[in-house]
Amino acid sequence: MQSGFTLIELVVVMAIVATLTAMATFNFNQARIRARDVQRKSELRQIQNALELFKNDQYPQRYPNTSEGLAILVTNDYMAQLPVDPRVKALAGSWLAYAYTQVDNLHYSLTACLENLADPDAGANCVGLPGGSFGVVYTLSQP
Repeated sequence: MQSGFTLIELVVVMAIVATLTAMATFNFNQARIRARDVQRKSELRQIQNALELFKNDQYPQRYPNTSEGLAILVTNDYMAQLPVDPRVKALAGSWLAYAYTQVDNLHYSLTACLENLADPDAGANCVGLPGGSFGVVYTLSQP
């Protein structure tokens, strides 16, 4: 008498393995998206801290104007370098960079696009993302 597996048993096992692999891959990709979003939020907070240091060193107090942009933070040694969006690091030119807008001398807005559409901190949808990407707006501002 020969012992072994039937073809149906092998196909069932292969289907189970394929299903588990697909689920693990999806979860891994979602974890990567959430990790990049956490990094974006952290980098916006670092920029926010540098902006506060810049403002406190100015007399009269002010934030950089939009034409100076965030580069002035590096020029004046408030930051070693400006952060680069984590998705841009992975795929050059595939995502929008962080945006800084001065509202007036004492108010500004920092914006980034998050990949996790269900992020509770997110606002409206990002528009004009290259490659048909979708995202949601995350904003830090000085009211």
